[in-house]
Amino acid sequence: MVVKVKKLMDSAVLPKYGTEFSAGADLVNAGDSVVVETGKTVIVHTGISMEIPVGYVGLVHARSGMATKRGLAPANKVGVIDSDYRGEIMVALHNHGDEAQTVEIGERVAQIIIAPYVTADFVEGDLDDTVRGDGGFGSTGRK
Repeated sequence: MVVKVKKLMDSAVLPKYGTEFSAGADLVNAGDSVVVETGKTVIVHTGISMEIPVGYVGLVHARSGMATKRGLAPANKVGVIDSDYRGEIMVALHNHGDEAQTVEIGERVAQIIIAPYVTADFVEGDLDDTVRGDGGFGSTGRK
């Protein structure tokens, strides 16, 4: 699949897969270096926009190393980039850790996964019964 990417800043870097079988391509901070104080969220600029094909979505996820070692992860958990969006892809990076973290220019801050999706026609109506019914939040329990 080909996804067109437009650089909006000279410092922008096209998304890149870390290995041959990586599902997510790294997104890089193309804006200024920023300090993310503990418990705070900052917007990190990637300096790119994309033309995601119709029928696909860009899902912006945390980078596991950054999240586990530094406490930095997208504030919205998973960002959704729709195929009709043409603006800059930005990452709302939140510091879950105990100390401030500096995010440098050129540092990988998140990863994007391009995935197919299905849209639904939502209609009102009665629902079929199931064994589980309306049990939620741990209702299936442990044995």
